[in-house]
Amino acid sequence: MFKTFNLNKVYQFLLVLLAFLLPLTVYGANVIIVIIVLIWLLSGNYASKLRKTINNKILLSSIVFFLLHAIGLLWTEDLSWGFHIVHKMWYFLLFFPILFNIVQKIYIKYYISSFLLAISITEVFSYLIWFQVISPFGSAEVYNPTPFMSHISYNPILAFAIYIVYHEVLFNNKLTQLKFFLYSFFAVTMTINMFITGGRAGQVIYFVILATMIFQYFSAKKIKALLTICILIPGIFMTAYQTSPQFNERVDLAVKGALNFSENTQSSVGMRISFAMNSWEIIKENPILGVGTGDYPLEYNKVNVRNTPEIPYSTNPHNMYTLVLVQLGIVGMLSMLSIFYYQIKAAWVNENIFFRNAGITLPLIFLILMLSDSYLLGHYTSLLFVFFSSFLHKNFEKY
Repeated sequence: MFKTFNLNKVYQFLLVLLAFLLPLTVYGANVIIVIIVLIWLLSGNYASKLRKTINNKILLSSIVFFLLHAIGLLWTEDLSWGFHIVHKMWYFLLFFPILFNIVQKIYIKYYISSFLLAISITEVFSYLIWFQVISPFGSAEVYNPTPFMSHISYNPILAFAIYIVYHEVLFNNKLTQLKFFLYSFFAVTMTINMFITGGRAGQVIYFVILATMIFQYFSAKKIKALLTICILIPGIFMTAYQTSPQFNERVDLAVKGALNFSENTQSSVGMRISFAMNSWEIIKENPILGVGTGDYPLEYNKVNVRNTPEIPYSTNPHNMYTLVLVQLGIVGMLSMLSIFYYQIKAAWVNENIFFRNAGITLPLIFLILMLSDSYLLGHYTSLLFVFFSSFLHKNFEKY
């Protein structure tokens, strides 16, 4: 059907476009995803596609993780919510393997440049709103200028973009003087943008990627890396705390919520602690296979009414580990962790310095992010995860 087309060029154009739309629009990105999936499914050569998929442990782990969610419907009472969760996980069954099959090494620089261009656009609009040059739109407020998505997704994505830019500045010796200046300027403006928006999880990740980058840069000088971290991170933290009212308030609320969570059960931190404690009761009763893919809201509400009736009904514990343990038990947890294990293992032996460093950093970011929310269920963050994983963890020489 597609023999008259140069499929590879079509794919690469769509992937560059997808990278650009990823941080800007759910609808636009989904349109590109649907086009890519349809072309791939109708383009034949299925034996080769299947072989590439089953020969990769990361992809197999991803598919198994999805299939466990599908199998978990068998002991689910609330099938409608179960199908809702399965629908959110479909990237791990189909889109991740498709991306893995079609990404090309020579085009990676275009994927990344397109993604960074989109981030720069989000940053410009964020500053325009913050300085009140334009009126807030989308999900933005002057006090929290994230117009294209909520701060819950924006700040983690911004943190990963900052990591890429930092890596270019520190590791790419081939940068021209102009590019070095532009990347450095971009790094500074993105860092400031990180602390005028309200995503605390992303701000934590910013410090994680900064520490990770320092260790990667001083890989043979661990003492120097530790000293740099001990000076730089507290310095940036205190500067942001003193100069950004948004960051100052969010830090104070988090500390107050953690120290006095029993008195502040309806604060963001207080509710998360209560979610974890209530969910643990469910996990203890269903440790191996969980309560089923769709029964978290049903089972949680029973415990919530009994233990913490003052806290609103919840369909999500805002912790990916807790959610998976409740739904699919230890089996589901091991399945999810296997994806990250094989990613880090593949990146660790990669001889390309960017693939190795970024390939370790991406799963590390998500392993920490998932403590604060279900980031593998959100559109923006799950798409970021599978898109970058598809080429950061692919051995192109093998395929």
